[in-house]
Amino acid sequence: MTADWVKEFVSYLVSERQLSSHTVRNYRFELDRVGELLPEGCTWAEATDEQLQAVLNKLHRKGLGPRSIALTLSALKQFCHYLLQEGYISKDPCINLSAPKQQKPLPKNMDLDSVTHLLSIEGDDPLALRDKAIMELFYSSGLRLAELAALDTRDIASGEHQVKVMGKGSKERIVPIGSMALQAIDDWLKVRSTLPCEDDALFVTAKGKRLAHRSIQARLNKWGQMQGLNARVHPHKLRHSFATHMLESSADLRAVQELLGHANLSTTQVYTSLDFQHLAKVYDGAHPRAKKRGGNG
Repeated sequence: MTADWVKEFVSYLVSERQLSSHTVRNYRFELDRVGELLPEGCTWAEATDEQLQAVLNKLHRKGLGPRSIALTLSALKQFCHYLLQEGYISKDPCINLSAPKQQKPLPKNMDLDSVTHLLSIEGDDPLALRDKAIMELFYSSGLRLAELAALDTRDIASGEHQVKVMGKGSKERIVPIGSMALQAIDDWLKVRSTLPCEDDALFVTAKGKRLAHRSIQARLNKWGQMQGLNARVHPHKLRHSFATHMLESSADLRAVQELLGHANLSTTQVYTSLDFQHLAKVYDGAHPRAKKRGGNG
């Protein structure tokens, strides 16, 4: 009877494999737990790979951590291998099982004081003005590295406080820009106009070539060190800081998702109906560096 297969497997682990009592106990617990989550009336002899994968996914949704799911998967695979070896089943349903993908932890964001300190760059050095404009824009509008690197000067609409961004999947979106970022961009554009630029790229090298992704990353990291910040500074950290600070101030998750260009952050709903006026209103009221030109503070 299949009900006895787990007991036989446990005895095998003790007598043949000589595993520790702790490991055997864990395996027994995992198999009992999976058995309880299988469809009613389903025996181990009848369990399919789809049913077992569904159990793993369910445990994942319940909040089971990566290590726990790895242990469950290990117990299942060894159990099924034993059943196949003993001739109890003719096909191993565990061959194609995989642990559910774990969400990557979000990078640590910078607090407002750290961002303010990072962006407090003085002087008229051309590269410093360019780099300040880059960092201000990252934090002001939450752009991805590839999005910022691909910007042309015509994508900036200073009078309307907007930037046109080409995001993932060639999806274009309009994102607000804070006045402090616009001022930094204006200061940079004055310098850029004196360079022999090859094309319309917004951010270029001293020789006028479009600034490469790695160069942008290296410059941000350098400024983080120069400004005495403890943690490494990179484009996604500024993007994540933008999102975090906006959410802390506005609590408007839908607007922030739209601003970031995340069409599928939610598995149940795609946020595509927000108009720009709503986004601009949330942005102006919430972003710490969105104050208007000439404003106090």
